[in-house]
Amino acid sequence: METTNSTPTPRLIHRAQLAVSLSGIMALDAFRRAKIKRFHMVAWLTCLSLLLSLSGGIMVGERAKAQSLGNPAKASSDLLNKAHSLSNTDTVKVIVQLRAPMSSSLNSLLNSNGVHVRKTFQTLGAHAVELPASIVDTLAAFDEVSYVSFDRPTQSMGHLSATTGADAVRTTTGINVTGVDGTGIGIAVLDSGVYTSHTDFLDKSNQVRVVYSQDFTGENRTDDPYGHGTHVAAIVAGSGRVSNAGYLGIAPNANLLNLRVLNSQGTGTVSSTLAALDWVAANKATYNIRVVNMSLGTAAIDSYKNDPICLAVRRLVNSGVVVVVAAGNNGKNAAGQKVYGQIHCPGNEPSAITVGAANTFGTDARNDDGVATYSSRGPTRSSWTDAAGVQHYDHLMKPDLVAPGNKIIEAKAINNLLVTQNPQLAANVSPVATRDQMVLNGTSMASPVVAGAAALLLQANPTLTPNMVKVILEYTAQPLAGFNMLEQGAGEVNIEGAVRLARLVRTNFGTTKPVGAALLNTVVLPVPQTTLAGSTFTWSQGILLGQHWAKGTSLITKYQPVYALGTIVSDGTIVTDGAIVSDGAIVSDGVTVTDGTIVTDGVIMTDGTIVTDGVIATDGTIVSDKILLSSGITMSDGVLLLRLATIVSDGTIVTDGTIVTDGVIATDGTIASDGTIVSDLYLQAQAATIDGDPTTVLPVVVDTGIDCLSY
Repeated sequence: METTNSTPTPRLIHRAQLAVSLSGIMALDAFRRAKIKRFHMVAWLTCLSLLLSLSGGIMVGERAKAQSLGNPAKASSDLLNKAHSLSNTDTVKVIVQLRAPMSSSLNSLLNSNGVHVRKTFQTLGAHAVELPASIVDTLAAFDEVSYVSFDRPTQSMGHLSATTGADAVRTTTGINVTGVDGTGIGIAVLDSGVYTSHTDFLDKSNQVRVVYSQDFTGENRTDDPYGHGTHVAAIVAGSGRVSNAGYLGIAPNANLLNLRVLNSQGTGTVSSTLAALDWVAANKATYNIRVVNMSLGTAAIDSYKNDPICLAVRRLVNSGVVVVVAAGNNGKNAAGQKVYGQIHCPGNEPSAITVGAANTFGTDARNDDGVATYSSRGPTRSSWTDAAGVQHYDHLMKPDLVAPGNKIIEAKAINNLLVTQNPQLAANVSPVATRDQMVLNGTSMASPVVAGAAALLLQANPTLTPNMVKVILEYTAQPLAGFNMLEQGAGEVNIEGAVRLARLVRTNFGTTKPVGAALLNTVVLPVPQTTLAGSTFTWSQGILLGQHWAKGTSLITKYQPVYALGTIVSDGTIVTDGAIVSDGAIVSDGVTVTDGTIVTDGVIMTDGTIVTDGVIATDGTIVSDKILLSSGITMSDGVLLLRLATIVSDGTIVTDGTIVTDGVIATDGTIASDGTIVSDLYLQAQAATIDGDPTTVLPVVVDTGIDCLSY
């Protein structure tokens, strides 16, 4: 195993600032400072259009309008607010993204007194810079600068093999598929470090499967004093040696790369995360890194088109690496109400697989599963501002999937802070530190389940692109009854069905884009059902397309334009050198896409009728064309899409006098000028990680000290 340390970060960020990422209230900052367009319709219709915009519309239309509005702002709104409120001597830490080589004038500015280039990310075209607040506007004005944003804080969020279907695809007695365990696949874990001495990270030949470790926090250590990263790494690829394989990971023979971006308090920065992603881009071929897991997040303030972490994730995906990220743990407020619009960054990035948390209620069977109450819900609320000062929200449907994330028992790092401060998290499986386990909750635990699943798919069919992996996972997912698509995406991950389908995908596409060509190596379609632990369910048989839901067998029988490298599954566009251009086609014939299309902001054209503000309403009930709902079936016009209790904008409650019961889009935090959010939702997110949702917990499998090698 290789271990190296990167340049130390000059100083740790204040604890209060670090609170922002765990709380995941990134959408609230955008809400507080948004310039909301007022229409002449009644106020409640305007707010309800927020949700209806998801039922139709392709991002290409918004991009075309944005271009007609002139040059958009090149600095994030929270940075500009901070910079304009400080004195000339105050400094700020920023991420500077370039779209062209640096000019001599910009080089001189970055080498002038008071400016310090802290890090350079070679493969990302970006720099971490500390500079006087007074020159932020000057910096952003350079032609070669594409965007300037805060170096924001990041923080962690929050019976697996049987209930996910991983057991079914690993053994020779599996269901229709055999023998995948992650062998040969490299999975990079960006987290708080890994306790590599733990038995869970040994292979059957007693070799440590953590093949590389590097610190990006400046603490010059790669172990896990916080305790989060070890648990995450064991979920994605822990062995079955302990407790007779009772805590087996999803891809138990995959190789792990330990990229430590969260410090001993479980916190980090955008710049440390970018440095790790930059390292992955430069070394993915050496270690066959096909999957990256990011169980962490920061404020989703900037649109995915500008955010530096989102753009770094996009570059990795375009190069063939699957990136799986946690959705966040802010699905409810202190009153227990559902909260919408709380997806973390980089969970707002379309090319990433964003994962929410499911609650298995302590059973292997799937018929009682639901979405955890704390799991962050869509839509994405990151935004960009045009030249006229108008704010445009991304409004993408997220998460993409959910996976088990409640009361998860996996490897415990020795003497870690989480258990020290919360002794109830100790599972007490073994008195031997290298074999003991602990309990954690959250989307941080769900994300590595899907990362492990991606590794299994890539072992089964190494030719799959990241977009194909995403589509297969969504198409085979189980829609959970009682939850809408902003809560569960396509549904709960189904590894058995996904691997079965992945094996049927042709391997001879090469680098071509044969749109409409046969996708499978057989004309006999797989049965779209899976049985796990005696529970049989039907696949979703559809995929998310940004603000659309697409469904049909052509998704798996024909090669679609969005399956290639360099495309975005969610909106059918291609990224070339940072510029988003239309592909001209999203899916081929035979695929049903939801009806309403957003022609302009707030206007939906449906069946030739223009509906003002994009709201189709009857007696206060929102309806929408053919949107997948909680029952897991496709619904037609006249059926409730989402019920909203209270929509809050800039602290003003807007309703028509009738409050229906499902959730809120809320702004209850106190937002400081530097983007720090102080709110009870921070405590809600912390509580989610420690306490989780009430549920029946499977009995602890006490370890005998004898290694199990039959997993």
